[in-house]
Amino acid sequence: MAVIGILSLIFAKSSIDAAKFLILDGLHMKSIDYLFRVIRKEGLIHGMFSIAKRVRLKLKSIFFSYIFGAPKISFGSGCQFFGVKHISFGSEISIHRNIWLEAVTEYRGEAYAPCIIIGNRVKMSNNVHVTSINNITICDDVLLGSNVYISDHNHGGYSGTIQSHPSERPAERALVSGGPVFIEQNVWVGDNVNIVGPVRIGAGAVIAANSVIRKDVPPGVIVGGIPAKIIKIFDSNLKEWTSLKPNNEPVKRI
Repeated sequence: MAVIGILSLIFAKSSIDAAKFLILDGLHMKSIDYLFRVIRKEGLIHGMFSIAKRVRLKLKSIFFSYIFGAPKISFGSGCQFFGVKHISFGSEISIHRNIWLEAVTEYRGEAYAPCIIIGNRVKMSNNVHVTSINNITICDDVLLGSNVYISDHNHGGYSGTIQSHPSERPAERALVSGGPVFIEQNVWVGDNVNIVGPVRIGAGAVIAANSVIRKDVPPGVIVGGIPAKIIKIFDSNLKEWTSLKPNNEPVKRI
């Protein structure tokens, strides 16, 4: 009879209101409303599992917020962090599933001094991979799409004084940094973009999906392609994005 009574409370609206008053009085009403809404939508079993998952992720976010000293940070499932002493977070950061942030301090006997800085209100979608042996800075209000790769180094050297031999296994080649990556504020990086330093991406730039960035990107432009080229620039006088001619000059309106 007790079980029937509980189920009646869950599925009957009037009983739900009574349960809120009798059982959950004193809790935050928004949380109560959410709990009963999920159970009514997904059913008792699936609803409770869904709520438990969200609670676990919330507790995980609170834990990482404490570890990183980053207020209001939110993490999805499957996130991995390596070299956390060399990773700095701002506040109100939102990170979705399967993020891999790695500050590499040692690889195959070589020591490195990495630094990864994530600014305020940065948003990262699924499967973002950020790896550093030098310096990577992502400034405030940057939006990263899914499957974005950001690195300040390569496996092996392919120019300059350090040159890797083709017979050497790629995983056994030394990590070589060309230079730091600096992404200024309000940059939007689309899905499946690769960014490898040395690179500076200017404020407000947009990186089209599936692009490869190996050179600096000016502020206020849209770039795309492999390698990425400027597609549009923002005209501050017209207050709109202007396409470029084939010779890279802005198209002027008549």
